[in-house]
Amino acid sequence: MDSIVDPAIEDYCQNLTSGESALLAELAQATADRTRYPLNLSGKLVGQTLKMLVQLSRSKTVLEIGMFTGYAALSMAEGLPEYGVVYACETNPRSISIGQEFFDRSEHGHKIKVLFGLALDTIPQISEKIDLVFLDADKKKYRHYLDLVLPMMNSGGIVVIDDALWKGKVLDPQEERDQVIADLNRYVYEHPGLENLLLPVRHGINIVRKL
Repeated sequence: MDSIVDPAIEDYCQNLTSGESALLAELAQATADRTRYPLNLSGKLVGQTLKMLVQLSRSKTVLEIGMFTGYAALSMAEGLPEYGVVYACETNPRSISIGQEFFDRSEHGHKIKVLFGLALDTIPQISEKIDLVFLDADKKKYRHYLDLVLPMMNSGGIVVIDDALWKGKVLDPQEERDQVIADLNRYVYEHPGLENLLLPVRHGINIVRKL
């Protein structure tokens, strides 16, 4: 995926951001070695952002839509209290298998509950109120996911939308996916029940707060 940030600046931020755990670093390497699309991994900057947001918001129940190999899920689990939970939606059994290897080795892995199947089908299985959502799945369904989870969230709940700048293509959308993300950013900005902060972290994250 094309970089939207000066690589030197990105490296500087990586080097001066608090370190990921050794297990997360190992998971990142395993993802690079054992998957076809290692760039789908959230990575240190996004992972540490999510962990800090979980801690600052004192979240207890977290939902991840699009787990991949579990880097973000484990990052957020590290920031949760002992009784917290991350519900992680994923459709790829191979990705789940890799992630579960590392969850089983982590003292925080018991906080992660994988929901296998299409997220629009599995999310309604969650009965408790959700404090924080990380959205990083099928871009064309982003709006559907957002509309589904907002009623399930507490006031003050946070949604973190990944790839919100989509390789910079939101500035001049040419394809359907470009337009979908651009439209979602506008929808969030104009929504009377939401406030947001759109940041150029990695491939863009839109941090959305439910009022």
